[in-house]
Amino acid sequence: MPPRILGLHHVTATVDEAQADLDFCIDLLGLRLVKKTVNFDNHHVYHFYYGNERGEPGTIWTTFPYKGHGVRTGMKGAGQVVTTVFSVPVGSLEFWRTRFRTASVAFNDLEAHFGEPAVAFNDPSGLRFELVANDRDARAPWTGQVTDNAAIRGLHSVIMEVQRAQPSIDFLVNVLGYHVVGASGGRTRMATNADTPGHLIDVIEMPDAKPAVNGVGTVHHVAMAIGSDDEQSKLREDLLSAGVRVTDIKDRSYFRSIYFREPGGVLFEVATVQPGFMADEPLGSLGQALKLPEWEEGQRASIEANLAPVTYD
Repeated sequence: MPPRILGLHHVTATVDEAQADLDFCIDLLGLRLVKKTVNFDNHHVYHFYYGNERGEPGTIWTTFPYKGHGVRTGMKGAGQVVTTVFSVPVGSLEFWRTRFRTASVAFNDLEAHFGEPAVAFNDPSGLRFELVANDRDARAPWTGQVTDNAAIRGLHSVIMEVQRAQPSIDFLVNVLGYHVVGASGGRTRMATNADTPGHLIDVIEMPDAKPAVNGVGTVHHVAMAIGSDDEQSKLREDLLSAGVRVTDIKDRSYFRSIYFREPGGVLFEVATVQPGFMADEPLGSLGQALKLPEWEEGQRASIEANLAPVTYD
């Protein structure tokens, strides 16, 4: 039996301008900035982590703002997470419609997949989001900008698009331990550990979809949470035994990660729960200072000089 995936950990996307991203995620969506750091593979680019008060796995949305670095606009398509879905309470969608109208953010109501009403919208970079209203999410939200009865609880699910669904479904079941909890048209809902928000992946089959192109306005990867380093190492061994190309374990300061692609081409990450975002900041100060990994501290002055100035509350 594969090591147990606990649920979603985070979703990471490439965005355009840093200030616009902060304004959208903090001021409009009401998420907490729990970490301001840099892309560990390119320290001239911010890496913003948003989530609930502690940045708990399953609540985390993260972005790389690449404006001015020559990154092309991406194209959504097969082999990619095309929509990130957040969970909100039942009865809160009218609050969000009003909030979007006030902010001049276009939105539309969606068909209620699996009985849950939803509103769709885009961010300034063109990333697709949905808010799904449900009564199955007991997670405590961050309420810095939005009151408790409407605030985002965390990730609900992600929607991944592939040309052929069955190989991806089989991989999720046989290698990662997911199970099918529903199907509607070309959409198959997968769950692990529970069938509640924060544990769900929707696989959509689009046989004629063009392959996705990574770039600004697209999701780079989706990460799942795993409970321990030992379980992560065991999963890596299982992936290698199954012929899956998987990276070495990488230290991301706030978790450790492995990366690999599922059969449909979507980039997956499996990240540990520990040590978490309070590894280098107390709870009350999360997201306030630019935090660098220890191997980058010697270059702090030059890194800060090359990052765009930003402001946020």
